[in-house]
Amino acid sequence: MNSNNTNNNKPLSNSERIIPAKEQVYLDGPKPRIYELGIAFKWFWQFIYGFRHLHFVGPAITVFGSARFTEDHPYYQAAREFGKRIANLGFATLTGGGPGIMEAANRGAFEASGESVGCNIKLPFEQKANPYLTKSLTFEFFFIRKVMLVKYSYAFIIMPGGFGTMDEFFETLTLVQTKTINDFPIVLYGKAYFQPLMEYIEFMANEKTISPEDMKLVLLTDDMDEAMDHIKNYVTKNFTVKQRRRLWWLFEKR
Repeated sequence: MNSNNTNNNKPLSNSERIIPAKEQVYLDGPKPRIYELGIAFKWFWQFIYGFRHLHFVGPAITVFGSARFTEDHPYYQAAREFGKRIANLGFATLTGGGPGIMEAANRGAFEASGESVGCNIKLPFEQKANPYLTKSLTFEFFFIRKVMLVKYSYAFIIMPGGFGTMDEFFETLTLVQTKTINDFPIVLYGKAYFQPLMEYIEFMANEKTISPEDMKLVLLTDDMDEAMDHIKNYVTKNFTVKQRRRLWWLFEKR
């Protein structure tokens, strides 16, 4: 074997990684029972933290997408416009709270005087919350953060992104497909980026690993008006937004 290939196959050190490994590994097999109990309580507390802070944000639309797009990128500009339109529709804009597409969507909502909410995540390289948030939460565990980004949303806009965005897209799509959550609209924005993915999903339908009807769960578009009309019509037709009542004895406030 060529020595260069051997070197290329060696695992990267933590300092060489784009995203460094987290020191605490919590899915690495059995631990002492007291440790497992402690981590379960930590998860429970983070869920309560999320529920308490997001219960009154109002109906939300979640925008997923890459953290790597800069302000001059067309996808950043599109996400910013989505944030404005979501705010004008009377919905809160919910994102992962970081840079890139997340920042852009929050920025648009913020500039339109809308509710702009970010569910950030603790990472070794200290991902910072973007400066366009009216409400910011920070979670330690990805799976809890993902629950919050899905639980409080009436629709999902998926912008171009990497592994994390694909994970969020397919998990949300699976939840809708299996009726675990309501049939909320899912929009893929960016035909040039997502067309190969949609072709593979069509291949899955042809192979009968998904149903042909599952193809209808996603709208692929480059038209922002079409995307927002799709969301508005679906939500208006199928769901009623109810004002949640605050309970003084739980010390609930805005």
